[in-house]
Amino acid sequence: MTSTLDRLPEGGRVIIIGGGPGATACALGLHRLAAQLGQRIQITLVEGKQFAGAPNGHQHYNQCVGVLAPPLAEILQDQLDVPFPYHLSRGKIAGYVLHAAGQEICLKDTEKPAVALRRVQYDAYMLETAVQRGIRLLAARAVDLEFHTDCVTVYTESSPLEGDVVVGAFGLDAGSAAMFARATAYRPPQALSSVVTKYHPGPEGMATFGPYIHAFLPAHPHIEFGAITPKGNHLTINIAGRAVDTKLMQTFLNDPVVRACLPSLEHAGTHDANDLRFFKGHFPCSLARGYYGDRYVMVGDAAGLVRAFKGKGVTSAVQTGIRAAQTILQAGISTQAFARHYRPANWDILHDLPYGRVMRLLTILLARYGLFGPVLRAARQDTDVRTALFNAVSAHAPYRQVLIQALRPRPLLAILRALLSD
Repeated sequence: MTSTLDRLPEGGRVIIIGGGPGATACALGLHRLAAQLGQRIQITLVEGKQFAGAPNGHQHYNQCVGVLAPPLAEILQDQLDVPFPYHLSRGKIAGYVLHAAGQEICLKDTEKPAVALRRVQYDAYMLETAVQRGIRLLAARAVDLEFHTDCVTVYTESSPLEGDVVVGAFGLDAGSAAMFARATAYRPPQALSSVVTKYHPGPEGMATFGPYIHAFLPAHPHIEFGAITPKGNHLTINIAGRAVDTKLMQTFLNDPVVRACLPSLEHAGTHDANDLRFFKGHFPCSLARGYYGDRYVMVGDAAGLVRAFKGKGVTSAVQTGIRAAQTILQAGISTQAFARHYRPANWDILHDLPYGRVMRLLTILLARYGLFGPVLRAARQDTDVRTALFNAVSAHAPYRQVLIQALRPRPLLAILRALLSD
């Protein structure tokens, strides 16, 4: 296109489709950077979901488990001037208990712990912050869009919008993805399915469960992993795989190892009538195709710019939202601008994707063939194996680092000795 795409014009109009972490981070990043540059811009968030305070209880349910880990607090404060919402905390996560091959190991977090909260409350907090800073929120769903040489038109359930560039921050929403696929070269990332539920075991049950996330690597061919996460007065339970469903969730809940971790599951519904209601979701496991082009760019899950074996999805969304904002204001809104600035800015995520795929395949193979036993036994004796396991489960370190750490001679020998002792 023309050179007018080399920079966002004075008074430029940015339309962001979505209201989650990537959307609000992009909006707040644009607002802050524009003020620093002395540039006047118009920012509109288009979001039809109700995150909190909806009338008649019609509130959006987010399938994200809602564990926010470092360095998210520092990113929000330093790059967006937004305090981390510690007031929304439903408890700190002290570490992880990993269950595999009939064994378990406790992996304590010796650094800054993660914080568990309700994702809808986090999203509402960030949206409210954006509105307070003068960013427009259009409470409607985007239904179509058109690209022209001089603008983008976004049609919504409410009123049409015209902008200079549009940011896709809609997660894996199929309707929004199809809308972009009709008008651009964008193709959504491949995704895994997830099923999420919750259970209120009562105060004594929560105290018995403790502040650890229990992670499971079952041998079941269709369940890649499962987890139980303490969140204030309840436990969030989730499973993931290529095509998990409610039947597989029931299979997971009936597993003796899982039931041993869930206090008095037979009394579900005693403390909350909504116990064990199942919700279906998805999360990306590959990079999207055509995730940027003239006058558009995708962030977070919509771009597939997340850790390949899941973890820190909110942090990745926030980071990519901020990086998209920086590209729009500092480099331009063309395909070339995004290729020169946005893609390299996300090199930390892009570079780690192949290692994440290797880690995912390795994890599946070890779980299917019952080979995690020696790994867990080795981890009890060797600090390198234990650290690698913790970083893999917690997503505290890149997968490249995890693999390098695990494949050093000492941890390999520790695993081999444990294997030979069987």
